[in-house]
Amino acid sequence: MAAITITTASTTLAISTLQFTRPSFLSIHRTYLHTLSPCLRISLTSFPSSIEDNPPLLSSPKLSAPWILHALPTTRSFQSVAEGGKQKKVVAAKTTKKKMVEEPRYSKAARRFYNEKFGEKPQRLAKVLAAAGVASRRSSEELIFQGKVTVNGSVCDTPQTKVDPAKDIIYVKGSRLPKKLPSKVYLALNKPKGYICSSGEKESKSILSLCDDFLKSWNPGEPKPRLFTVGRLDVATTGLIIITNDGDFAQRVSHPSSNLTKEYIATVNGEVHKRHLVAIIQGTIIDGVHCTPEYVELLPRQPDILRSRLRIVVNEGRNHEVRELVKKAGLEVIFLFLA
Repeated sequence: MAAITITTASTTLAISTLQFTRPSFLSIHRTYLHTLSPCLRISLTSFPSSIEDNPPLLSSPKLSAPWILHALPTTRSFQSVAEGGKQKKVVAAKTTKKKMVEEPRYSKAARRFYNEKFGEKPQRLAKVLAAAGVASRRSSEELIFQGKVTVNGSVCDTPQTKVDPAKDIIYVKGSRLPKKLPSKVYLALNKPKGYICSSGEKESKSILSLCDDFLKSWNPGEPKPRLFTVGRLDVATTGLIIITNDGDFAQRVSHPSSNLTKEYIATVNGEVHKRHLVAIIQGTIIDGVHCTPEYVELLPRQPDILRSRLRIVVNEGRNHEVRELVKKAGLEVIFLFLA
């Protein structure tokens, strides 16, 4: 007969003498043995068969497990019993983590359906360059005509060529065009007096400079958008101006076919009478075109505003149209605001 004696390495750990009468008890106490394994010293001791039921008490704290053994177990087998549960848990955790990281797979039919319904469709090369912030659409066409744009390794001199930035390799003057175009941006800004609506004149303050802080906080992982104004206001006019990088949106909003009206509040010098309102309604000639407003009215006097104010609604909004209408009526615009 033989018995497994497990002696603690530290005498401060008090372990009462436990007896396992059957080998199956070992599986029940695997967790307990595994917990104590770092501080145990394992040894094998033979006992006579006569004292199997009453093993002698040892002087030092020991865990005595007498049971019938046909052969002495090796240290590796006992260690595998103690660490078996831990290995299984680690493998299970790795498998679970791998499943969580795995990306979903889609069939070819599903990808084809998504690309047809929601994917980016090929666009004109000049439009793609303008959307990527290379230059305006007209300047992009000039770059294409000059042969400074290549598509898939070949020089392209046709602005109408349909391309897909996600699939086609496009270079502009040696620089690779990003696959992902900038996100669409729409900003409503209250234009101050003294700012122009273009960025070409360096001696004047551009309204686009007011968006510098916004562009500095742009996501560095995306290309910065090329912003421009929808329509224009002269340097002395204040009020609403829309800034975007969506050329199609700007075209739809500013085109006369959109039937969008613009409402101006004009502060004028002098008293306004009925004849002045009639003269404004009759319209005036601007650039060879007869322009008439949609609506004109005299606003009530405000206690804090001494001058008269006119509300003028126009459809097209030609250059200096409101100022020319008021001037023809014999009045002078002191302050003009686009509501």
